[in-house]
Amino acid sequence: MRLMDVVGVRVEMPSNQPIVLLREVDGERYLPIWIGAGEATAIAFAQQGVVPARPLTHDLLRDVLGALDAPLRDVRITELVDGVFFAVLAFDDGVEVSARPSDAIALALRTGTPIHAAETVLADAGIAVPDEQEDEVEKFREFLDQVSADDFLGGEGGQPES
Repeated sequence: MRLMDVVGVRVEMPSNQPIVLLREVDGERYLPIWIGAGEATAIAFAQQGVVPARPLTHDLLRDVLGALDAPLRDVRITELVDGVFFAVLAFDDGVEVSARPSDAIALALRTGTPIHAAETVLADAGIAVPDEQEDEVEKFREFLDQVSADDFLGGEGGQPES
């Protein structure tokens, strides 16, 4: 398993499909995962520190875990099967729960939980970006700094989450 950082979310054109982009902490690979608009909003809210008036689903789950004293140890993106990503929520007591990567990432951002990706997933879907291409990544980061969670609301169609 490789430790990952969340670079951010963006809308892939021309499909208008949101993606979340992860990056290896100690490597040069990026992992793009296509997600739904609601999950993109949840991730963007968490990254921007937006606190809704009432808890959204991921906020509610964070609060339930806290009330039950069930700390989340880590989130793992474990598999890629036929273009569909799979994730696991791993708890301190050894319990593991299957989850969509987007939900797992949104929860991890709210709880400060580390995110890991399996080496096999990175080998299959990771994109290596050598240092000389970091300018393009920096442009993407600048885009992420300018985009707001509202940009992900109200979209139609799109593909199901992979």
